[in-house]
Amino acid sequence: MFEKILIANRGEIAVRVIRACKDLGIKTVAVYSEADEDCLHVKFADEALCIGPASSKLSYLNIPAIISAAEITDVEAIHPGYGFLAEDYHFAEICKSCQIEFIGPDSEHLKLMGDKLEARLSAKKAGVPIIPGSTHTVENKEEALKVAKKIGYPVVIKAVGGGGGKGMRICHNDVRLVSAYITAQREAEEAFGNKALYIEKFMSNVRHIEIQVMADKHGNAIHLGERDCTIQRRFQKLIEESPSPVVTPKMRKKLGETALKLVKAINYHSAGTVEFIMDEKGKFYFLEMNTRIQVEHPVTEMVTGINLLNEQIKSAAGEKLSISQSDVKIKGWALECRINAEDPYNGFLPSPGKIEQIYLPGGYGVRVDTHVYSGYSIPPFYDSLIAKLITHGETREEAISVMRRSLDELLLMPIKTTASFLNEIVADDRFAKGTYFTDFIERFLQKEEK
Repeated sequence: MFEKILIANRGEIAVRVIRACKDLGIKTVAVYSEADEDCLHVKFADEALCIGPASSKLSYLNIPAIISAAEITDVEAIHPGYGFLAEDYHFAEICKSCQIEFIGPDSEHLKLMGDKLEARLSAKKAGVPIIPGSTHTVENKEEALKVAKKIGYPVVIKAVGGGGGKGMRICHNDVRLVSAYITAQREAEEAFGNKALYIEKFMSNVRHIEIQVMADKHGNAIHLGERDCTIQRRFQKLIEESPSPVVTPKMRKKLGETALKLVKAINYHSAGTVEFIMDEKGKFYFLEMNTRIQVEHPVTEMVTGINLLNEQIKSAAGEKLSISQSDVKIKGWALECRINAEDPYNGFLPSPGKIEQIYLPGGYGVRVDTHVYSGYSIPPFYDSLIAKLITHGETREEAISVMRRSLDELLLMPIKTTASFLNEIVADDRFAKGTYFTDFIERFLQKEEK
């Protein structure tokens, strides 16, 4: 097992990794920007080094500074968390060349799955169903029109190097496709340094279902059931739950086995998530694979009782998985609400600033993952996620009830957060029925406006 790990991240995920390391008896090193000097991960780690100014490019994305910090503190491994460098194959290669273990998959896996088009082709080759669309990059507007004509409107333009909705546009006709192609190309280049695009058939009335997988370096791989991430705004997840209200045990088994086909076909190891979209008839299609720990991993931990961070770290150290597929049991129901420092009633504008009062909910079945505290100032330079509120119950109804109570209890003053907005969603009859699709938030907002 590792003796010391550097966490190349910030915020709640950095705190989560530090806690996992401490549970395993591993010393930790935090890195931070000048804007994050008072962040909780800096206080919790055994050692902490400043690696640059507030700008992510000059700090959390600054590979030479992070590697220098790792060498100075003599760590054996680096955990990248999620976001920033977590899926950067170049960073993983540099770690390997410096004889530092990258806690994640090999750089080849990061590169393969990071290219969304290559990921599609790999899935198809492994026998995983994919959405109809282009089999190569669409080089110009004329080619885009040909692909759209072949598969039929509506279509969605996607960035090859994309994620999080960047470089993504839905088109219903030729005119929209031409204008959207130019915009998506520019946005993709700015976000990922890669302007390459591809096109898929846009499917309406679908749910976003993902399968958590875990694999070691000895060829052992398991899945830990599904998470339903259908509640989204502009392709950003707001609420996740496990299990899904529409997935039957038979469907779960099939989804899990299908996800493992891809995992085994590419000889993947570490934690990962294979994402699907599912239509009204229960037919599912490969969307992408995330080669890292997910923001929403706690809901899987709550219903399986399996510590995903611990398993990921032990796997990186060369240990075999401590559980087999038969050990994975889904017990009860879990929900996660992402609490962002945003004003949901004013266009979701960011709400940075000093937290003067804070009260975090508690009680049976409640978990809060956060890096904020009373007196902490939320910086304006990073993602607005400040906490994850997770609840568990024996039934979905119980988990929702505990979530509603917990969202009511949450106090962060005078910062504006999405908590009250999320409470409106979980209180909605349509959410309670569990029969919604990925356009739920748009429909919900339209209803509120009326």
